[in-house]
Parts: sequence; structure tokens; C-alpha cells
Amino acid sequence: MDDFVRIVEVGPRDGLQNEAHPVATADKIELIRQLSLTGLRTIEATSFVSPRWVPQLADAAEVYQGIDRLPGIAYPVLVPNEQGYDRARAVGVDEVAVFTAASETFNRTNTNAGIDESLARFAPILERARADGVKVRGYVSTVLGCPYQGEVPVSEVVRVATALYAMGCYEISLGDTIGVGTPRKARAMLHAVAAELPMSALAVHFHDTYGQALANIDACLDEGVRVVDSAVSGAGGCPYAKGASGNVASEDVVYLLHGIGMRTGIDLPALAATGRWLAARLGRDTGSKTGKALAAT
Repeated sequence: MDDFVRIVEVGPRDGLQNEAHPVATADKIELIRQLSLTGLRTIEATSFVSPRWVPQLADAAEVYQGIDRLPGIAYPVLVPNEQGYDRARAVGVDEVAVFTAASETFNRTNTNAGIDESLARFAPILERARADGVKVRGYVSTVLGCPYQGEVPVSEVVRVATALYAMGCYEISLGDTIGVGTPRKARAMLHAVAAELPMSALAVHFHDTYGQALANIDACLDEGVRVVDSAVSGAGGCPYAKGASGNVASEDVVYLLHGIGMRTGIDLPALAATGRWLAARLGRDTGSKTGKALAAT
């Protein structure tokens, strides 16, 4: 298997969306600038959701227009519907992501639509994206548990991931939204999805609520996954998932990967410095054990 792992940095979007206090547009742009200099190849810049849903990302257009997009780096954005796609395309976005859940209850509670309804909502986005030459990534949340219904059948995870891939999503990110997964469950879930889809089209996205994220990632690496979502400084959480803690910290993921001989192309000290900068701007601890350790040496 290839020993290169691509990190999808979701800090500017998934990391900031749940912050209680407004983060300045200039700070979001600066965060993306710093991340762009670390060797990351994919940085999710923002989300064109309704400001009523996620007020923190109401400045999506200003952020995207304000960043310097460097060659060789993708800057995807999240879009929930065609209106979001229109707004994103108006500022030159060339890669988007759509999101749904493997839990019917989660979908209905937070988007007023069932799984099949949400998939139908994405169909025109995928159709337009193909015509526009825009890449589309798909997110499947609650793959290892739901805050409302508890256990989520693996068969539903497989069904939703397969549907998104068939619609044209080039990559499917499998998200443990509330961080309840453990390594054996994570591996079994990934194995089941990979039985239907190419492993090269799959990514994993773990929140660290119970401190299991790194162990889950390691288990999924053994299964063959080579794309991992994470957020610098461990920022984030889902505003629609009560009890969800932050994402796994990018610094800790990179330290793990380098320690087991995997390549990322990422400058870990530079990434850790960016994490400390972000933590200072947010007025809190670094959120990353690796960041703390590197700062102390």
C-alpha cells in the first residue's frame, strides 16, 4: 500500500463553525494563509450555508475572495443546496462538498429532510458541477453513532456512501460526528463501505470526544484508508450534534503518521505553530498535545 496520507484540513470550516464568539474575517484568512505554507494539499476554506444556520460562517464569500490560493492546494467549500452552490460559484469556487447523515433521525432533526430527500437535493448540484468542471466531495456523518437514535446500522452507512459515490462524488468522508467510535467498530465500518467502493475514494473524519480518534485512525490506516480529515489545534465540533467535542488535532495526526513511517508532506513544526496561533486568537489552550510538546522543546 502507498505510504502517503493526504490530510484534509477542516479547521477553517469545521473547526470554526461552532465557535461561540465571532472570529474576525481577517483571522480566518490569516489562518488559511498559514495553513497553506505547511505543506497541506487540501484546506477546506469555509461553508456557504445560510447565516441563520451557522452565523460564524456568514462571511464565506469575503473569506474565499480574501485568500491567496496557492498552486497545488485545493480549497473546497461546503454547500448545503443549490443556493449555496450559486454563492460559491459566484466567487470562483472550483471544489465543493455536500453533506448528509447515515442517521434518518439526525437528518430530519437538523435539516428537516430525510436521507433520501437530502440525496435528491444534491442531484442538481452534482449535475451542475459536472457541467461546470467542479469537483464534489461527499460527507456522511453519524457513521458510528447518532446523538438522537444511538446506534446507526452499518448497512445505512454503506447505502448512503454508495449513493453519493454513484451520484458523482469523487471522495466520501466517513464521519464519527459525536466521537463515540472505537477502533474495532471503526475498522468494521470502513471495511463494509470498502466492500462496495474503492478504498482510494474513502476518507475518515473522527471527533475526539472519548479520546479514541487517533486509535480509530490507526485502525483505519491498517484497513487501507489514505485520506484523513482533521482540524488544526483540535478546533471544532458539530453545531447540530449535542455533546460532540472538537475534531482530532491535525498536529497529533501528523505526529502519529510520521511516527509509523507514513508520509504527509507536512512541516509539523509549522503546523503546530499555526495551531498555537489559532488557539491564542480563540483565547484558549492549544488543543493539541503535539503542539504543547513542540513548544516546550
